[in-house]
Amino acid sequence: MSRLSRSRATKWGALVLALAAVSLAVVALVRGGSDTATAAQRPDPAWCTPGTPRSALCPNGKTFVAKDYATHGDAYECINFATQADAQAVLRADPADPNRLDDGGGVACRGLPAPRDTKPVVGKAQQAGCGPADTRSARCPQPKRSFDARSFLRFGNDAYDCADFASQADAQAVLRFQPTDPNDLDEDDDGIACPDLPAPKDVKTVLRTAP
Repeated sequence: MSRLSRSRATKWGALVLALAAVSLAVVALVRGGSDTATAAQRPDPAWCTPGTPRSALCPNGKTFVAKDYATHGDAYECINFATQADAQAVLRADPADPNRLDDGGGVACRGLPAPRDTKPVVGKAQQAGCGPADTRSARCPQPKRSFDARSFLRFGNDAYDCADFASQADAQAVLRFQPTDPNDLDEDDDGIACPDLPAPKDVKTVLRTAP
């Protein structure tokens, strides 16, 4: 084989290897995307018929009957629901919260995926008082109670709203602790969280960082 033929063969071999590498990368990306898809994006199991109510086992069901989860005492947990909004609907159906879904402040199962409904439900569960270890919040607003910003970051993105805080300074402390603002407390991106909350205030701006 001539030197020119060898050169061409080498180039074609390199091109084939490069294309193969690209193909493998695409396959890995597709597989990775399917592995990280939410339950609602995956096909329902075979036992979920079209009329099966929505749940964690059948996340694509069209119907959801909240009262079915609110009449059996402490029978269900957050893992039984497909979305946070479904768990919130159960809390809204019976604010006494027999399933103990309320994570505090009248919002159920903050760690569940969207769609979300974080409008607080006020009821017996929220009137039960505060334990000694509970951090300061709208539910436990005592000024002398300790405040832990980390407790408002434990459930992932957009799990808490301004209504969950006892004061603007507490909301600002959470923004200062995590400037990426996963809870979207600084809606206008001016470095000030929940400006309409009552005093005490902390209006020293926080330099925002990208998530």
